Amino acid sequence: MLLRYPSTGAEGVSIGTFVPRGKMESNYSQCSHWFLVEDGTYSFTELDISNLNLTADISTILEWTIGEGNCKDANKKNTSICGENSVCYDSKRHSGYLCECFLWHEGNPYLNGPQGCQAIDYCDANDCVPEATCHNIHGGRHRCTCPKWSEGTMLSIPFMITALFWFYCAQKNRNLAKMRAKYFRRNGGLLLQQHFSSGKGTTTKHIKIFSARELETATNNYDISRVLGCGSQGTVYKGILEGASTIAIKRSQLVAQFQVDQFINELVILSQINHRNIVKLIGCCLETQVPLLVYEFISGGNLYQKLHGDSDSSTQLLWNDRLQIAIAIGEALSYLHSYACMPIFHRDIKSSNILLDENNTAKLADFGVSRLVPLDNKKVSTAVHGTIGYLDPEYFNTGKLTEKSDVYSFGVVLLELLTGRRPIQHEETRDYSSLVMHFQSYVGKENLFEILDEEMVKEGKFEEMRVMAGIASRCLTVFGYERPTMKKVVQKLATMRRDTP
Repeated sequence: MLLRYPSTGAEGVSIGTFVPRGKMESNYSQCSHWFLVEDGTYSFTELDISNLNLTADISTILEWTIGEGNCKDANKKNTSICGENSVCYDSKRHSGYLCECFLWHEGNPYLNGPQGCQAIDYCDANDCVPEATCHNIHGGRHRCTCPKWSEGTMLSIPFMITALFWFYCAQKNRNLAKMRAKYFRRNGGLLLQQHFSSGKGTTTKHIKIFSARELETATNNYDISRVLGCGSQGTVYKGILEGASTIAIKRSQLVAQFQVDQFINELVILSQINHRNIVKLIGCCLETQVPLLVYEFISGGNLYQKLHGDSDSSTQLLWNDRLQIAIAIGEALSYLHSYACMPIFHRDIKSSNILLDENNTAKLADFGVSRLVPLDNKKVSTAVHGTIGYLDPEYFNTGKLTEKSDVYSFGVVLLELLTGRRPIQHEETRDYSSLVMHFQSYVGKENLFEILDEEMVKEGKFEEMRVMAGIASRCLTVFGYERPTMKKVVQKLATMRRDTP
């Protein structure tokens, strides 16, 4: 038998036999036979004895150890032959010890230098692109990195910027939602929802609560091109909803916390007003710092623009148009003053708050400073609100608001319709500063036509104009108790309409 070890280049074990000449007495050899194989890899048969020339490859494991002591003894005596990057461990079956390379190392653990244990270079078979650098890392892995400011890095920068921008937007939207919820509560949104849930009146059929996002979209984020008009009580924007319907959105003044209950109650009542000559309140938005009111949209501008515009637009209003406008606004005010639930005083009647559609049909707008008045109270003490030139002098002096305050302002509008002039004139070339005072000097005189609109006088309806001038004069008396009610004013104007062919 010849054992060949791997260090000599052999890969197995060769087995041979020797039989002395003349000693064979049978087919079986008289010699003893033995086989060196790995346990469990060989199954004996008689053929193996009769045919010793049989060639077979059978694996064999040779287990060996170094010395008769253990690692502790070898280290103590400084006789250990384990090389660099290797570790000594005791044999579990026999005396002695063995050596093996560290984890993620390979080579001969009994040698030093290049033939000994060396760290495995996982970058030998890496999948990095040629421009990248491969780095060995613990755990039998590798990592590819691009050079500084190369494509890989540059691709990661936009990704990080996008991620940061997304995070910023998400945080901003969360903060915006919290802020809108805060404004909704502060502006009385919960109180308005209570009106909805209680089913009081017919509120739920007449008013809608818009979200801030809806109105931002409708006005293109309140673009300046959507502004319809500005006033002391707010700014009005044109809005287009998703259904293509057009609305008017008004930014009201700030509502103090102690006025919230009153604001919501007035909002509910105003939403139930239904008159052909009053601009309809459609809904509101309470998610903004300033409550937004949503009205129906009237396309023809306002009476002030028709009468006093830079262009010669006053010629578009004939006498019959002006008479119809006066009657329409008179009926609207009479309706408000006698409203069944609670009388409403407008407090800011003026030509710019009278809107006209394409047929010159008039509608009263802007209830920003209107007041609801208990049925048992004919006068209300309040801070003075209104517009110079239209303001009732009695209201201005006493602070006592009555329905006759609206009557006075309506009388000023009648003068505008009759004369085509502004209530207050600041130009030095004009012969008056207050239209009301200038008009009083012509009332009851033969030269009344001198103050009337020249284009209107050409229509030849001077007698009707004289009657309207008389109505305006009575509306403009200094003391409120001497002024007629709006109901009587409308009756007189309606008589003129019936007499008009």
